[in-house]
Amino acid sequence: MGLPGLFSLLDYGGVAVFAATGALAAARKGQTLVTFAFFAAVTGVGGGTLRDRLLGVPVFWVNDPGYISVSLAVAGLIWAMGGRFAAGRALVWLDAAGLAAYACLGAAKAASTGAPPLICIVMGVLSASFGGVVRDVLAGQPSILLNREIYISAAALGAFAYVAARLIGLPLDAAFIIGAASAFGLRGGAIAFKWSLPVFDAKA
Repeated sequence: MGLPGLFSLLDYGGVAVFAATGALAAARKGQTLVTFAFFAAVTGVGGGTLRDRLLGVPVFWVNDPGYISVSLAVAGLIWAMGGRFAAGRALVWLDAAGLAAYACLGAAKAASTGAPPLICIVMGVLSASFGGVVRDVLAGQPSILLNREIYISAAALGAFAYVAARLIGLPLDAAFIIGAASAFGLRGGAIAFKWSLPVFDAKA
């Protein structure tokens, strides 16, 4: 599979995972199917939309209804499954998977436009985090940005690892695996072991 085909496949997967976290947030609030669909769609394409707008390229889902279709299908599936996924920690682990994928996808999309490495990393972070920020605002829950638990740092690590791997000449698939594994490993450790970053001490 060539670069465009592989990127598209991974992009669909990232959207589906983030859409699932949006639908699960709606499930936890006991919302309607319409709200499930809205949360899933906005969360699924939110990060990529910001990325494309900042890069000045066509927004990826506007001319390809498949992305919205995938988001709606995921919302319907989670609705049909009832409360089996709403309880427990499905949302946080799915979100970690989406973050890992989109940190690399965002960096890859930026690189495809000729953006310099640092901008590629920034785009990876924004792609990975913005959908979750929108989801949290819609659900009326504390934003991931205000959580001491490691999140943005995991996206930054994944994007950096991906960009570094590409700079030393590794192929796209190897770079994606390295970047995604780095992000998911750090985020997964934060979830499992409550890792957090030090906070500013105003009294110091």
